[in-house]
Amino acid sequence: MRDDVTRDVRAWGRALRRTVAIRRRLLAGACAAGGVAAAMNVLAPAPIELSTVLSAARDIPAGTTLSAADIVALQLPRALVPDGALIPGMAVIGRPVSGPVRRGEALTDARLVGPALLDGVGGGVGTVAVPVRLGDDDAADFVQAGDRVDVLAAPLAAGDDSARPVEVVAVGALVLAVPADSEDTAGSLLIVAVPSATARGLARAATTARLSIALRGTS
Repeated sequence: MRDDVTRDVRAWGRALRRTVAIRRRLLAGACAAGGVAAAMNVLAPAPIELSTVLSAARDIPAGTTLSAADIVALQLPRALVPDGALIPGMAVIGRPVSGPVRRGEALTDARLVGPALLDGVGGGVGTVAVPVRLGDDDAADFVQAGDRVDVLAAPLAAGDDSARPVEVVAVGALVLAVPADSEDTAGSLLIVAVPSATARGLARAATTARLSIALRGTS
């Protein structure tokens, strides 16, 4: 009788130990799964916030007047959107670009001919953007935005005035843009940044002289 009881107790003990071991393994597995899930939540990247901007649908030469075929909507991560980015709904059709634009490039206000061209130029509050009409139709082919030029004025009148020397009316003017002109417009056009006092001299020279430019070196 005692042996039977002993066997029953031992069998019950083994069954109890197996049950405890199974439950421990299940609990350990559940904890491991929970840890993996928590780790995955920590390591998973946060959703990327996107913004829609306007970009160049093709390579756009400097001075091109934008048309609907030149621009396309582009989604960029918000952190990569450049300052001054143009967005759908803005009035950009019919405005010229200040320099060459590559296909896929996000368009900004500084890429368009306008007040934003002066952003980052420096020179103080007295710096202004001035259009300069050159006497030579091909002169603008040799310069691009970012170049420095001297603007020269040669007298238009004949007689005694023709003996006047060529005058330098702007020194080291920064070329902001080279807008494209229509074929029926004489001379080529530059937009340059100069001090306001120099701008007044340029305006006077434009009515009495033939303007040309000399490209300055980078040194």
